[in-house]
Amino acid sequence: MTARVGVIGLGVMATRMITNARHHGGFTAAAAWDPDPAACERAAELFPDLRITDNAAEAIKGNDIDGVYIASPPIYHREYAEAAMAAGKPVLSEKPLGIDVAESRILTEQAAASATGDAVNFTFATAPAVTALEAAISNGTIGDVAAVDIRLHFCKWPRDWQVPAAWLSDREQGGFVRETFSHYAYLTEKLFGPADLIHAVARYPDDGRSAETHALAMMECGDIPVTFAGGTGGLDASGADRIDFTVWGSKAAYRLYDWNRLSSSTGDGWCDQLTEIDDTREEGYRRQVETIGSFFSGNAHVLPGFADALRVQELVEAILTA
Repeated sequence: MTARVGVIGLGVMATRMITNARHHGGFTAAAAWDPDPAACERAAELFPDLRITDNAAEAIKGNDIDGVYIASPPIYHREYAEAAMAAGKPVLSEKPLGIDVAESRILTEQAAASATGDAVNFTFATAPAVTALEAAISNGTIGDVAAVDIRLHFCKWPRDWQVPAAWLSDREQGGFVRETFSHYAYLTEKLFGPADLIHAVARYPDDGRSAETHALAMMECGDIPVTFAGGTGGLDASGADRIDFTVWGSKAAYRLYDWNRLSSSTGDGWCDQLTEIDDTREEGYRRQVETIGSFFSGNAHVLPGFADALRVQELVEAILTA
């Protein structure tokens, strides 16, 4: 039986998730709620058969709900996760796990004690490019890993499609380090183990409330140096954004870029990988919702749990407050 999921929050991420699940299967969005009536109206127009509830509790506790997907702003993740666990429902949260590390540590302990099932939506858990990158590392194609570089630059922050989520521009919850670098922090630890922060610096506007404009960090995973450089500003065109994750090895370098694309080099230029997949982004969505369905159905899955997300949050917040 396909798992029936209650959705909390009806912004861009939830809309994308519901759309992908309807296209590829995996699970069914059975009910949803958002405190913004306009968001509920938009969802009702997009998904006429989706039950929009009057409050969050109905989307969490209903007898027709097998699990809960939280796509609200981060400041509310703990509240709804606790409600889901209290109702005995497995919970999938968007990242970051939260914005207060101490609260997220408590939430992680609660999740471990409840054993209802907890996961966080880091898309690189199931991405085809990451599967191929893992294989290149494990089978020796890359050779000995010498370094990892993470490079992010956004000409506009938030990006045009993120503008409705006003909190993304605020220092309290938003910023590209929490929203985007966190994915690559997770990926780094997935591939190479825990990352220790050696040095970091973040730059903020003078208004006291806006999110960071630049961030730099030096980390280590064992003896592997990992560098991160990110920033915003410049050309007013999203096409000029830069999103790169490069693994430098003794035999080859592999570059994950634009989220879903992978290339490799042995020193004579870059060669595209995954050419056998027509659309790596769409294949990533298919794998994502299929795996989420396995999680909500109580089957084996590869999604990271709250404990994994907590480690990422600790690293992110350490960079932002350095």
